[in-house]
Amino acid sequence: MMKNISKYALIDLHLHLDGSLSPEWIFEWAEKQNINLPVNDIESLLRLISAPKDCSDLNQYLNCFAIPVSLLQTQDSISSAVFDLVKRLDKQGVVYAEIRFAPQLHTKKGLNQSEVVEAALVGLKQGLKNTALFKVNLILCCLRGIGSLENNLETINIAKKYLTIKDAGVVAVDLAGPEAGYPTQNFSQEFQLANQLGIPFTIHAGEAAGAENVQQAINLGASRIGHGIRAVESEQVMSDLAIKHIAVEMCPCSNLQTKAIDNLKNYPLRIFLQKGIMATLNTDNMTVSQTEIKQEFELLESDYQLTEFEAKKLLNNAINASFLSIEDKIALKTYINMKGID
Repeated sequence: MMKNISKYALIDLHLHLDGSLSPEWIFEWAEKQNINLPVNDIESLLRLISAPKDCSDLNQYLNCFAIPVSLLQTQDSISSAVFDLVKRLDKQGVVYAEIRFAPQLHTKKGLNQSEVVEAALVGLKQGLKNTALFKVNLILCCLRGIGSLENNLETINIAKKYLTIKDAGVVAVDLAGPEAGYPTQNFSQEFQLANQLGIPFTIHAGEAAGAENVQQAINLGASRIGHGIRAVESEQVMSDLAIKHIAVEMCPCSNLQTKAIDNLKNYPLRIFLQKGIMATLNTDNMTVSQTEIKQEFELLESDYQLTEFEAKKLLNNAINASFLSIEDKIALKTYINMKGID
């Protein structure tokens, strides 16, 4: 059995901003912006912004983002949302996190993508003051389905701007959105540019589509794979992940809800670890999935018989897979040791 998970250095590398707004924040900022919500109590709101246990698939899961995104269309609201999330992560005992969002989703009321990112960075810096967090960074998402090539390329160029500034707070780009119907290879132009500019990236793949999507992400040069659970369908894909040290950002609560897996007994996390794949444990969306990183570990301990050795491996993998510099990874390990946590 594992010891108290609160003694571990909790790290979350796959965390969406819009899927992790607290209900209290939503009510406060709906009032501030004169936005009428369809409900007026937390229990009713949670039914709209959290996925049910009998969620049919990823597309139904994604419907939970409509209200949160509608509230994140001004610089003040974006700054406040990031600030609030960072403070909550601190209270949960997280030591490092990477928060991701798609700047182009927040331009419906006149902001441009650069202004969206600037607002998020303001909230990030404010949130990190007087916390025990080692650091929090941002990942900028390109979009499948509802994103255009032009907007995606703009997102990548904005990321490059901040990556040239030490400790600016933006560390990578991502590809998110409905995976089914939008093969990863369709976004080769975006990631050719990212490779040319030296921008590291992760790609959502192998969640709602098969191992071939993971292989396409590998071929494009992804450093990490978001979810990636269907890589288990291909020995070749799993071998490539292991040999190339490509991390997999696993999110069990979310995967159960979206029906990416039907039962934790079939979760490939242990297979990945045994094959030398750099698996990590994450939340995906704290509000939509009604979870936090501590709960993800507790779920795996109770329903998957996760061992202490495996938990430590997941956490060490998270440090190594993070989009931190080598110096910051060393500093994070030192920080964890100084705090007396594993």
